[in-house]
Amino acid sequence: IEIIILNDGSTDSCHDKIKKYNDSRIIYINKDNDGISITRNKGIDLATGEFITFVDSDDYIDITFCEKMYNKAKKDNCDVVMCDYYNKEDNLYVKKKIFDFKDSLLKDNPSIINEINLGPCNKIYKSTLILDNNIKFPENTKYEDAPFVVSALSNAAKIGKVNEPLSYFNVHLGSQTTTRDEKIFDIFKIIELVRNILKDNINEYNINKLTIDTLINYAVQSRYIEDKVMRVKFIDEIYCYLETNIPNWKINDNFVHLSIMKKLVLKNKNLLKIYCTIYLLRK
Repeated sequence: IEIIILNDGSTDSCHDKIKKYNDSRIIYINKDNDGISITRNKGIDLATGEFITFVDSDDYIDITFCEKMYNKAKKDNCDVVMCDYYNKEDNLYVKKKIFDFKDSLLKDNPSIINEINLGPCNKIYKSTLILDNNIKFPENTKYEDAPFVVSALSNAAKIGKVNEPLSYFNVHLGSQTTTRDEKIFDIFKIIELVRNILKDNINEYNINKLTIDTLINYAVQSRYIEDKVMRVKFIDEIYCYLETNIPNWKINDNFVHLSIMKKLVLKNKNLLKIYCTIYLLRK
């Protein structure tokens, strides 16, 4: 394996720690802070391996991750392989099980897109898939993971899965994932990108299901936005987007598994605004 470490302008002691490693497999780049998308894209450009994977600075992978994922890809000629994973919740790692599926093409099994996580890190990608299709992370925008993963899955000739949790994710308050500022509105650009990528690959039902799930999830997460004006604007724009692009979204089966009360709140933007206000008052 080759290990490409990109130090994206960190201000702690990690540069000194990395320099202590004496390992010919490591390529180390110490650079100014450019953000996660530019940094990942630079890693892609530097990579010479047959497959590429990503490990974020807060996360880690099982010692057998590369071996098991690579063997699966080679054995069954897969362009993308994913695995189950763990999320760290309240200092405990909780197993997240992706539904098991047979090796397939996204067009033949479009429900995959709604049953997996759209982060890039519990997956490996054939390098030629990424390079031949010029798949990159959108730069200077938040929530850049989804278009990259969706593009890879859309172009893959075969998608496979290792039915083991081999990735470990940490989410910290104040990180890129949890910060709620003006960049939250980037989600609408991302949704448009994803919908355009998928429109020629899977049916409208699954595209709309993904759109509704994503935006309703972000509507609920707006409870973390302390700026009331921004929070109300964000919620209004989410519901406006849904009404404009998926007029029948309220009768979609995204909500069938929810209680009557949750359905009522999620389908009514004013009730959701009240919920978010109460949540922040009780916080």
